[in-house]
Amino acid sequence: MTITQYQNWLRPHHRHFFVDHQDANSWTPRVDVREEDGRYVILADIPGVDPKDIEISMAKGVLTIKGERKQETAAENAKVTRVERRHGAFERSFALPDSADADAITASGKNGVLEIAIPKKAQAAPRKIAVN
Repeated sequence: MTITQYQNWLRPHHRHFFVDHQDANSWTPRVDVREEDGRYVILADIPGVDPKDIEISMAKGVLTIKGERKQETAAENAKVTRVERRHGAFERSFALPDSADADAITASGKNGVLEIAIPKKAQAAPRKIAVN
C-alpha cells in the first residue's frame, strides 16, 4: 500500500492545492514519500518556517500539513531589486493506507526539512477458528 495525495472531489474549489502552478502569493512545499519495512516517511522541504508554526493533523485517514512562511520585511532604507522566494500559507494532504498506525505518528524538523514518520500496524496473523 502507498501513501497518496489526498484529493477531495466533493470540494473542487480546493483542487488548486494540488496543481503545480503557483501565483505570487502562494507556495507548496515539495515532499518525498517513501515506504520502509516498518513505516512510511514523508519528508517536506519547509525552509524558513519555524517547526512550532507547523500544524500536522490526522482525520479520517487523511494526514494534513499546514503552515505559513512569513514574508521578510526589508529594512526601511533597503531597496529590494528582486524577490523570488515564495511566502504565504500552505497546506498538503495525504491519504494514508489502512496499514498506517495513525496513533503513533511522529514529526521532527531539522535544517528546513520536516520528517513525518508513520509506523505500520502489526499485521494480524490469520488464524483458524474451530467450529463446535
